[in-house]
Amino acid sequence: MFVNIIIGVLVIGLTILIHGYGTIYWMKFIRKKYKKSLKNSLTKKIVWNLIYTAIFLLSLNFLEAIIWGFTYYLLPGITEFESIEKAIYFSLVTFTTLGYGDITINSANRMLAGFEAMNGVLLLGWTTAMMFSLLQFAVKDLLKEIKKSEVNSLSK
Repeated sequence: MFVNIIIGVLVIGLTILIHGYGTIYWMKFIRKKYKKSLKNSLTKKIVWNLIYTAIFLLSLNFLEAIIWGFTYYLLPGITEFESIEKAIYFSLVTFTTLGYGDITINSANRMLAGFEAMNGVLLLGWTTAMMFSLLQFAVKDLLKEIKKSEVNSLSK
C-alpha cells in the first residue's frame, strides 16, 4: 500500500509539472499572438484562440492520462492489461472519472485508480479554469474595442 501511495504521488507530481509548464508556455504564446492580432477581426481571433487553447490543454490532459496508462501497464502487479491500449483506455476512463467499470484492477494496485481520479479532477478543473480565464480576458478586450468604436462613431 505504501508503495502505491509513493507511485501515485510521483505520477501526480509529474502530471502537475507537465500541466503547469504546458499552461505557462501556452499562455505566453497566446499572449504574444493575441497582442499581434488586435488590429484584425478580434471576435474571429478570440474564437480561434479558444479553439487552439482547448486543443492544446486537452492534449496535455490526454498526455497525462497516457502517463497513468503506462504506469498501469508497466507495474508488475497489474495483470489486467494485456495491451497498452487497454491500459490507456482504463486510464482515460479513470482520469475523466467516468468509471465505466468494464475494466477494473483487482490487485492491490487498484488504489492508484483513486489517485488518478483525484489527479484528473484537479487537472481537468485547471484546464476549465484556464479556458474561462482566457475567455474572460478576451471578452474584456472585446468590450473595450466595442466601447472605443462607439465613442469614435459618436465623435464623428
